[in-house]
Amino acid sequence: MRGRDLISIADLSPRELERVLDMGLALKEGPDRLGLLAGKTLALLFEKPSLRTRVSFHVAMRQLGGSCIYLSPAEVGLDQREPVSDVARVLSRYVDCIAARTFAHATVEELARHAQVPVINALSDGEHPCQALADLMTIQEKKGGLRGVSLAFVGDGNNVARSLCLGAAMTGMHFRIASPEGYELPEVLVERAQAMARASSGSVTLLRCPAEAMAEANVVYTDVWASMGQEQEEAARREAFVGYTVNADLMAQARADAIFMHDLPAHRGEEVTEEVIEGRQSVVFDQAENRMHAQKALLALILAEEGV
Repeated sequence: MRGRDLISIADLSPRELERVLDMGLALKEGPDRLGLLAGKTLALLFEKPSLRTRVSFHVAMRQLGGSCIYLSPAEVGLDQREPVSDVARVLSRYVDCIAARTFAHATVEELARHAQVPVINALSDGEHPCQALADLMTIQEKKGGLRGVSLAFVGDGNNVARSLCLGAAMTGMHFRIASPEGYELPEVLVERAQAMARASSGSVTLLRCPAEAMAEANVVYTDVWASMGQEQEEAARREAFVGYTVNADLMAQARADAIFMHDLPAHRGEEVTEEVIEGRQSVVFDQAENRMHAQKALLALILAEEGV
């Protein structure tokens, strides 16, 4: 994986994905790789504000002995003050890796085409592979493995759902997503995920009814109905997603030992109720912590000079 980009979680092979997750769990148990990235610098190139993404990447680099530079929208102005291609080539002369949080997926792809250093998709409207790594690591941690685990995703087929669907398919999970009409996962992505699932003995199922998705679920997952940049659609989405709130009654239709996940920030009272996100089945803050550990593993495998 050394020197590689991560634009989609599907850029990893199933074996590489397993290696990232195992290393993330090992680093969480005992961070014995301090100094592994000494002298390395990561640029955080953000078009969107962030809590978890910015802090988790920054601390991950520091704990591995490297350093981080944060570049805000006002400082860079991708394709406004300066073309994306120029930004990529200039940063390649200064830093060892770029983690980009952008609106358009095409922006991350363009950065990767022109950069001479690895580019990590830290979120785009197309995918959120770093979130999926933390999600899968959390499920492995809580359930003892991934193969055969049933995950019910209730809500929009957004960037988080897309990466998680691909990752689940690669690892032999059963991914079931319930979305309102017009808010489903893209057909091309579903076809790709289903091909991966056939190879791993997993499955990908698209449903309309949330209760149907919950049957025998080991993991229940939801996300906001309107993502950043979709604020003008909030009213229409709120209407379309009536009945898609994960509440205690819906959780009760999953397995008794099911865990609840959300990538945060959450709109409590919309996609999830307070009693669920603060309930005994919720692992959302363990999940948030695991962003740092999963990204630490990813950075080490991409940037370390020595074998890890």
